[in-house]
Amino acid sequence: MTGFKTPICGRLGIEVPIFGFSHSVAVTAALTNAGGFGVFGAAREAPEEVSESLAEIRELVGDKPFGVDLMLPKGMPSKSLDELQAELPPEHRDFVDGLKRKYQVPPAKNQGFFNSLVRSPEFFEGQLDAVLESSTNMLAFGVGFTADAVRRANAKGMVTAALIGLPKHVRAALDAGVEIIVAQGTEAGGHTGEISTLTLVPQAVAMAAEEGPERVVLAAGGIGHGSQIAASLAMGAEGVWLGTKWLTTVEHRLEPGKVQKLLASGSADTVVTRASSGKPQRQIRSSWSDEWGQPGAPAPLKMPYQHALVGDIIIAVEENDITPLLTEPAGQSVAWCHEVSSVADVVAELVEETEAALDRLKAMTG
Repeated sequence: MTGFKTPICGRLGIEVPIFGFSHSVAVTAALTNAGGFGVFGAAREAPEEVSESLAEIRELVGDKPFGVDLMLPKGMPSKSLDELQAELPPEHRDFVDGLKRKYQVPPAKNQGFFNSLVRSPEFFEGQLDAVLESSTNMLAFGVGFTADAVRRANAKGMVTAALIGLPKHVRAALDAGVEIIVAQGTEAGGHTGEISTLTLVPQAVAMAAEEGPERVVLAAGGIGHGSQIAASLAMGAEGVWLGTKWLTTVEHRLEPGKVQKLLASGSADTVVTRASSGKPQRQIRSSWSDEWGQPGAPAPLKMPYQHALVGDIIIAVEENDITPLLTEPAGQSVAWCHEVSSVADVVAELVEETEAALDRLKAMTG
């Protein structure tokens, strides 16, 4: 792998400008060790778990750089999970109970993020403190950010990044001091907006350029092939941010049922729904998204109330491999998840495809 470099490679000390988001410690470390930049999604972890995960990644990568991604959505109430559940509308409870009966979902045996924790200002502050006490090199904001959090991260020597889906939010992030804008198009998996990557990236690049060379853009959303990386560079992005591509790697160790659904899915097999978190989320289409989209189904509640409503059934579905209801946040780039392979092999393939695309572009333009 010879690789291709952009200015951000020298700035961060990486071999190729491929950034990867994952909830897996192993994937994060493997991507960094393969020459890219791994970013650990810690939004589902309690503060003490954040500290443990980041320490484990540091041990696996040595002095190589990696980042962490947090969610800081605004307007979250300071309430416990029990308090939120006590406020859930009866019709929503009845709907979920009906799904449990229809698909024969037993009660969850174990506790995880979805059925034991809840997003609140106190939870976010604990996570942020854990990150700032770690040795991570970047703090990325997956949903929401504050100027104070950016300032505190910079004071610790961390680079800051923010995933942005609207041009007006690019301006807000730049004004808050964010250095790396991850322009995420609607094709992306997880929480996403409505503007396409091809439309959003050039706008973000132009706005960042006005602030000077220290503000850069990464392209995200539906990217799973090297030709798309070359296109992103042509639009002025200094690199790409991928998430879905890592879901079918051996390091991720997703549930077999989810892996099979991902491998069998194409770009048309994803859907945006609020049914899992309360915010728009692109995921693999399943009976879960179909049921919530049926006429007569209640409208999903806002975050974190939807989380409080469906957390137990989400855990139980995964524990018992209830295949029809199994889903996973994934973008339209799932079309390029053809087989289970290693993170290192994925990176090598992406680099080879990108170099080939750049060569074709050079040949076509003389």
